Amino acid sequence: MSLVGFITGNLFSLMFYGFIILSVLGMFFRIIYQYEKGVLFAFGKLSGIRKPGLNFILPFYHRLDKIDLRVNTIDIPKQEVITKDNVPVNINAVIYFKVVDPEKAILNVEDYRYAVSKYGQTSLRNVTGEASLDELLSERKKIAENLRQIVDEATDPWGIDVEMIELQDIELPEAMKRTMAKQAEAERERRAVIIKAEGEAAAADDLVKAAGILGGEKGALHLRTLHALNDMSSDQTNEVVFVVPLEILKAVEEVD
Repeated sequence: MSLVGFITGNLFSLMFYGFIILSVLGMFFRIIYQYEKGVLFAFGKLSGIRKPGLNFILPFYHRLDKIDLRVNTIDIPKQEVITKDNVPVNINAVIYFKVVDPEKAILNVEDYRYAVSKYGQTSLRNVTGEASLDELLSERKKIAENLRQIVDEATDPWGIDVEMIELQDIELPEAMKRTMAKQAEAERERRAVIIKAEGEAAAADDLVKAAGILGGEKGALHLRTLHALNDMSSDQTNEVVFVVPLEILKAVEEVD
């Protein structure tokens, strides 16, 4: 056997045995990342909580379940809800939560993510069903906070902290959309009429005050009439035919 063949054969053997040794050693050690915690079981019995880092375990004797402690998000799919005033709407939401007690999250519920999602769906229908359509549209944050408190209280035994729930899309029926559009248009027209009436009332008050001032001063009304005639004659393209009242002649005489 040549030297090259001997070295090659031994190298493959070393690699094979090295791989077996590393695989065996890997069964005795588990890495837990900084954002995780490990729940350790010994023959099915809770043995303790393992912190981040390299942890030693005994194969077949220990089982290590790792729990992510970061904020998790769950989408609640679109649900059809009947509001308090019997309006059908489709609504979906997002739940933001994190595990604060890994031991409870493993021991007290089979799948905490699935459980939080299902409880969130049920609570969403219940909470939004107790609100009218106007409340659902105008008080979205308040309703979401009420929903968060309900879900958070129910998931406390599972070691879950629900930090926030956001209501996303609220989809109305097409007939309701058209009705609301007509209502909004009628409201805009009502406001326009009120503003116009308020403007006319203010203008009438100003005219009354102006008439009082002009009527109280001698010659003031005549001067105002002459000023109006001057404005009308300033544009050379206009031809104005009018009857001159006698008061204008008196005004001219008084000015002279």
